[in-house]
Amino acid sequence: MPISELRPSDSPRLSGESCAHARTLAESDAELPPLLVHRPTMRVIDGMHRLQAATLRGERAVLVRFYDGAAADAFVLAVKANVAHGLPLSVADRRAAALRIIASHPQWSDRAIAEATGLTAKTIGSIRRCATGEDAQLRTRIGRDGRARPLSSSDGRLRACALMREKPDASLRQIAGEAGISLGTVRDVRDRLARGEDPVPRQQRDRRPAEPVQMRTEDVMSLLVRLKRDPSLRFTETGRSLIRLLSLHALGEREREQLLDSVPAHCRRVVAELAHACAQTWQEIADKFECR
Repeated sequence: MPISELRPSDSPRLSGESCAHARTLAESDAELPPLLVHRPTMRVIDGMHRLQAATLRGERAVLVRFYDGAAADAFVLAVKANVAHGLPLSVADRRAAALRIIASHPQWSDRAIAEATGLTAKTIGSIRRCATGEDAQLRTRIGRDGRARPLSSSDGRLRACALMREKPDASLRQIAGEAGISLGTVRDVRDRLARGEDPVPRQQRDRRPAEPVQMRTEDVMSLLVRLKRDPSLRFTETGRSLIRLLSLHALGEREREQLLDSVPAHCRRVVAELAHACAQTWQEIADKFECR
């Protein structure tokens, strides 16, 4: 393939390719392996350093292998290839790639993305929670084996229950495939329905999320005192502003009651809406701090 017909890679490397690595490859006597190229766009998926090395050698053509899939899948291949061999991706490169894959493949499981990026599933989960583009309404994730599974087994059980009523002659294996749950789970759903029980076990039924534990006023004040003593905050205007804002919200139970009693009835709705807006802003700030 003529080098002039190839386009630069949609590289997962935040700082681009390493000129030093390309020179090292160019000075080597070893034959360069074929490049992986996305045929629809002619972009290099894997092999930019090899392409640069070939150019430094004065070559006009290189060996290539073509990939005909979607551009988003091509990027995943680029990440996998650079994790597996060649000049390794940095942790920052892999985290950025994971964030992008979460956006392009939101249905993929944390383990599937972890395998592609060389990160842990726990790290992917943290990145996913911090991603502003995350689709919270997704009901399934696609695992490393390519199979879609419901995020909650209760969803699959309810789907299986509905399918059994819609298709009474369907086999259990067919129901399992359409509902995205195991054959054993489908059998359990069938047996529960036969006994007149709920298809979802009690411990798997949806519950309201637990309310966050509220810190005691004494603990809040103690943390504020620590912040006020911190020189990095005390001696900067931004730091002092932060402490003032936090102090305004550190209300004890008595102050909260006094505040509630002092607001006129016709203003309560407006105050409530503003309080919700402030709470949302602080929650977003807290989430971003936890993700750094």
